Amino acid sequence: MTTPSALSLKKIYSGKVRDLYEIDDRRMLMVATDRLSAFDVILAEPIPEKGKILTAISNFWFDKLRHLVPNHFTGDRVEDVVSPAELPLVEGRAVVAKRLKPVAVEAIVRGYIAGSGWKEYQRSGTVCGIQLPAGLKEAAKLPEPIFTPSTKAAVGDHDENISFEQCEAIIGKELAAQVRDVSVALYSAAVEYAATRGIIIADTKFEFGLDENGTLTLMDEVLTPDSSRFWPADSYCEGSNPPSFDKQFVRDWLESTGWNKEPPAPAIPADVAQKTADKYREALTRLTV
Repeated sequence: MTTPSALSLKKIYSGKVRDLYEIDDRRMLMVATDRLSAFDVILAEPIPEKGKILTAISNFWFDKLRHLVPNHFTGDRVEDVVSPAELPLVEGRAVVAKRLKPVAVEAIVRGYIAGSGWKEYQRSGTVCGIQLPAGLKEAAKLPEPIFTPSTKAAVGDHDENISFEQCEAIIGKELAAQVRDVSVALYSAAVEYAATRGIIIADTKFEFGLDENGTLTLMDEVLTPDSSRFWPADSYCEGSNPPSFDKQFVRDWLESTGWNKEPPAPAIPADVAQKTADKYREALTRLTV
């Protein structure tokens, strides 16, 4: 399932993974498809049941972290806003969410050095302009989590890492500080829980919006394999990129093809798609069962 094509609700947005449908002026139906985005390019091949797995993981975290920040849930059920005939199209992969004004940055928190952060550190000893201790190895745990925001690119464009000062310029000093502090608190709470399930959360991305009262609200997805780097604690070893429960498996395969990271992406073989789905499902099982 890449997207439900037969919903009678009006589609108001189609993102890299999620499609949004209008319910009324305060609520929308958020549907997680099986699409996968890698290097900000949407792959042509869906990942089996990915949308349902992502929704289950996000719902788990939204509930667990609700004491730290309000979230986008309205309390309404999906079956109350779609017809019985349409329910099978979205069951297990949709939520009724508040319509919010998006905060115009991606809120990224890193507790370990990996990915683009590791590449920058090798060049300059910094991550998003933040000076880090010398001599860190790949996948090393940082002395404390760091907030490294990025731009929120349109579909098809690339997000870009920015400094905290640039973040302040985009959304204002007060909101930037609030987003940073809430993001680090959410990450820290999640890291503590995941450790009890044998998972290291190396980094993650949060998205926020503002409600009609200007209240900061957690939205979109939370701590999924699409928005986070999950490592199995039992095979973690500083100095190498650990195997992961996230889309790094697909990223590594794409890198091996020599692809230039511009659309279209190479076709993903069926076995790579299935192994990716298996990794996502293992993350769900470890976290919630």
